[in-house]
Amino acid sequence: MDYFVFWAVLGAALLHAGWNAVLKSGDDPFVTVTHLSLVSGGIALLCLPFVSVPVPGAWIWLALSALIHTAYRLLLIQAYRTGDLAHVYPIARGAAPLVTAVATLLLIGESIGTAGFLGVCALSLGVFLLSLRGGRLATFDRRTVGFALGSALATASYSLVDGIGARINGSGPGFAMWMFVGNMLVMQALALAVKGPAIYRTLPATWPMVFAGGLMSMLAYFIVIWAMTKAPIALVAALRETSVLFAGLISLLILKEPLTRWRAGAAVIIVAGVILLRLA
Repeated sequence: MDYFVFWAVLGAALLHAGWNAVLKSGDDPFVTVTHLSLVSGGIALLCLPFVSVPVPGAWIWLALSALIHTAYRLLLIQAYRTGDLAHVYPIARGAAPLVTAVATLLLIGESIGTAGFLGVCALSLGVFLLSLRGGRLATFDRRTVGFALGSALATASYSLVDGIGARINGSGPGFAMWMFVGNMLVMQALALAVKGPAIYRTLPATWPMVFAGGLMSMLAYFIVIWAMTKAPIALVAALRETSVLFAGLISLLILKEPLTRWRAGAAVIIVAGVILLRLA
């Protein structure tokens, strides 16, 4: 992973934390994630004339991606209904890097070396420690944790699927744009089936925030998919999880969630993991 890819993925991590803050700040997470998907998919739709049509072998991966991303969103929505950003977000992202590293090694034979694996472990450990006292009252709600861990498994799954799909397609940007459109179609169909046209009732009043969140969501994962064609999938997936540090700053400065020594210590471990990933 060269310096340009490294810093690009860190930028994607910041954008990822930003759109999660938008999701958490909305009145209804299901409505908000539907609107975010509509914006990101709409922007991608406008970009389709500028990218190539996916190769035949990539379509199955696009279909799998749409299903897994939808499952991820639904699990994350349920987690945010019962937990705050600093509690849910670290759990949701913490298990994914380690699962992704093992999966890429076993399924596609992609090794990240000793330093890379230690970096993934350190980052995952730091993220989990960050989550243990992430709630306002240092609670450990089983229901919240269950949904957050489910979203972590979904994150590892779509990271692997999208990384393989982008490589098969031969174009990361092309795969990403078609993926966003597919995700939008599946999410909008689900939202209409669940809530009907009323799902869009609040969109005119919230569109500035929704547009910002949708744009951040699209740019964040666009960068990640591109990076997965330039560097090992596991390293990119792990480095992206530095977004928990940015989410911590957002929760502290904007959402007014508390900062503790426990979180500060966990952040140090995460930074150590990032350094190991760069050495890898």
